[in-house]
Amino acid sequence: MAVSKEITRLEKSSVRLSLTVPKEDVQSQYQDLLREYTQKVQMPGFRKGKVPLEVLERKFGKELQGEALGKIIENAIGDVFDDENMPKDEKPLPYSRPELEGEPELNFGQDLSFSIVYDVLPNISVGQWKGLEAEVPDAAVGDEDIGRELEELRERNAFVLDRDDGADATSGDVATVTYCEIGENGEELPGSERKDFVFTLGSGQNAYMFDDDIAGMKKGETIEFTKTYSPDDAATTFAGLTKKLRVTLTELKEKKLPDLDDDLAQDIDEKYQTLDDLKNSIRERLENNLKRRIREMSINALLEKIMENTPVTLPESMVRVELDGRMRNLARQFGVDREKLMQMLQLSGGGLDDIEGKWRPTAEKALHSRLIVETLLEEQHIICEDEELDREIEAIAAEEGESFDEIERRFQENNSIEYLQDGVRERKFFDVLLAENTIKKGEKTNYLDVMGNNG
Repeated sequence: MAVSKEITRLEKSSVRLSLTVPKEDVQSQYQDLLREYTQKVQMPGFRKGKVPLEVLERKFGKELQGEALGKIIENAIGDVFDDENMPKDEKPLPYSRPELEGEPELNFGQDLSFSIVYDVLPNISVGQWKGLEAEVPDAAVGDEDIGRELEELRERNAFVLDRDDGADATSGDVATVTYCEIGENGEELPGSERKDFVFTLGSGQNAYMFDDDIAGMKKGETIEFTKTYSPDDAATTFAGLTKKLRVTLTELKEKKLPDLDDDLAQDIDEKYQTLDDLKNSIRERLENNLKRRIREMSINALLEKIMENTPVTLPESMVRVELDGRMRNLARQFGVDREKLMQMLQLSGGGLDDIEGKWRPTAEKALHSRLIVETLLEEQHIICEDEELDREIEAIAAEEGESFDEIERRFQENNSIEYLQDGVRERKFFDVLLAENTIKKGEKTNYLDVMGNNG
């Protein structure tokens, strides 16, 4: 089909694709549709496949023309999008559905012209990305970091014993509770109940931060109380709100921590003979974590500078997909579906618009950065060599204790080999980025501050 096209650039990385189908092709496709129907339509007075075209048109003309119009438009769009020579920045994004403008009409005496609008990959002209200077914190692993890790190991290897029925809940106890929000009349608010929730009292690892409120409770006891959260409290999603809660303590246990000695080290892993062996292993792991985090912060700092001199207009469909992905991840973290998550957000005094409004700047920043990296990967012709892919698979195999063939087969079956290749390409580019720019050490800080800063 000889379709002519014209592209018009619109705002927010959208385009209008105007197509014209010659009247000869319009007539030909309409006739093809008629012949197709004559082979299968049944009408009184005619044998199947023997209905004259003029009778068919007289009976179903309007419907046939409507179907023909849809098929002609669909075929024309398909021919244009399937053209391998069509520039990448003119093709629609996978998640951008082309929308038909207006209501095209079928007129056999003239060419068929129509337009569709859709989002495309933004055009990016990357600004200066070499010769930049960025600053990252100056941090090192200290004895206090080793000590904290050891205490966590003691916690994980602790003995948990039931407390007496009459014992008061105190900080450090392992509490099992059932809780819910209640209304002014004491009725349970739908969707707010959580049964058999287990946490360590005093850890603050519960959504409503009610550690202090239930301290002193006894097993089997139920209490109701009202909590008002400070507007400045960043540790809870209920900042600035007041909640009335009902909590029942169903179980109460206490922890007995093991001594910090060679026996503990051997219990954790037989490869450790002494406590010093365990400490050295912890230090090596933390130093590797810190090295990776400093590298990540260095890359992010440089990308921030590149973003400053590389403006981009993001299509709304691209931002929408990013926000939807974050919403799915949040639902997965809570172990609920999207509908249940929406109920939870409403109970917390917010909603979809509120949370997406907070997420949007971060989402747009992530997309901006990603587009810059993808553009530079192409411009610098960075590829993943076969031997580099093999080394990547070997590293994964060693980490997961499987063979090279098992890992390779798994990625091939999941069609994820390209994912591995992209990871290698990106890492190679980041090596170049760091080599072409200067990273200075900033203020001295500690390990936790650096690892907790996701920049």
